[in-house]
Amino acid sequence: MTGRLMLLDTASLYFRAYFGVPDSVRAPDGTPVNAVRGLLDFIDRLVKDHRPDHLVACMDADWRPRWRVDLIPTYKAHRVAEEHTGAPDAEEVPDTLAPQVPVIEEVLDAIGIARVGVARYEADDVIGTFTARARGPVDIVTGDRDLYQLVDDERRVRVLYPLKGVGTLQVTDEAVLREKYGVDGRGYADLALLRGDPSDGLPGVAGIGEKTAAKLLAEFGDLAGIMAAVDDPGAKLTPSQRKRLTEARPYLAVAPKVVRVADDVPLPEVGTALPDAPRDPAALAGLARRWGLGGSLERLLTTLASRAGG
Repeated sequence: MTGRLMLLDTASLYFRAYFGVPDSVRAPDGTPVNAVRGLLDFIDRLVKDHRPDHLVACMDADWRPRWRVDLIPTYKAHRVAEEHTGAPDAEEVPDTLAPQVPVIEEVLDAIGIARVGVARYEADDVIGTFTARARGPVDIVTGDRDLYQLVDDERRVRVLYPLKGVGTLQVTDEAVLREKYGVDGRGYADLALLRGDPSDGLPGVAGIGEKTAAKLLAEFGDLAGIMAAVDDPGAKLTPSQRKRLTEARPYLAVAPKVVRVADDVPLPEVGTALPDAPRDPAALAGLARRWGLGGSLERLLTTLASRAGG
């Protein structure tokens, strides 16, 4: 694969579309399609502004993998829909968003935009694996800061983080990470697991906030260096820090595997090049009529076609 690769954290983007586009945007039968049309508008803007050669819509085949829950049982536990208490867990999704997800999948497939989800893995892991395999520059589009850990200037990997829609994106490189968090991409995962993340059910280390975590990483390099310092009586740790890190050993032993995105997912063979024309025009026309995709789809198709002429 040569050229610029764009990886979409698809669920992150269609959630943003759902909450950013009024639910008065509906299909002819009255079904809300705000997430569908909003996501198409997002992709259109991203292709126009950033001109990727390849694009993959990365999906959550398993939004809460058992192997992560086995290590940290609280992982995303608060997001499990209350009515689904058995296995597998079901993520709580707004009632009018859930029916739009299959429509999004059908539309992307008919257009010919690669869509990849892998059993037992989250979209983050799919993104991590595509990034590890990439030979050219990579743009990761996500509203999830967890993926900052993949930022790597040397490999030309950056995160495009939506601040408002996708018209205003924070282009996140190592300079941005150092300014905001005091770490580079490699250090971000260690920062995140030390400080914790309530939105993901990660407890972190009691008393170790973001600033303290950044200072410890600056002093000792990485999590392994910090834990080596805990065992070194001469290391520059306060008694409180040493005590809290010692008490957190069981959590810190498993947290890296949970927090760090996988880079060895068994990806399917898939064509990632952006299409110039729809893969299945008849199916796409039917979807456009049924769901009233109108200008959102037309604009994206025009943008894709215009790429063929340079």
